[in-house]
Amino acid sequence: MIAPSAAERYLAAMAIQTKAKLVAIVDDDELMRSALQGMMKSVGLPSQAFASAEEFLKSGQHQQTACLIADIRMPGMSGLELQAKLNAEDCRIPTIFITAHGDTKMRMQALRAGAVEFLAKPFDDEVLLESVRAALEN
Repeated sequence: MIAPSAAERYLAAMAIQTKAKLVAIVDDDELMRSALQGMMKSVGLPSQAFASAEEFLKSGQHQQTACLIADIRMPGMSGLELQAKLNAEDCRIPTIFITAHGDTKMRMQALRAGAVEFLAKPFDDEVLLESVRAALEN
């Protein structure tokens, strides 16, 4: 068995402090959703995955969401559109964007609108976990 890293230990401790808080994962790729949920579970963070931005909004989970991990490009509402809708409703959730199709303009738009991080796929798991930790501290 591999010993947990410092980031994993810290995130596990944070999970205890944020019992009712949730990491929401919004990605149209089922394998990515599953992998991210497994990663959150491995460090003791509760998470829920959604196949689309619309599914996330309909769930009502945005009130319990402490951190949102969202793909940029998805059928229907994009991750950036989801962020804009949440911001317009004064529901500012620390958001980490992940994308295989990002560019500098898209990155700047996301960060200006309040994103915590903008990661290109494939991304380093430790970088994502550190970004989640930073989001949960807000």
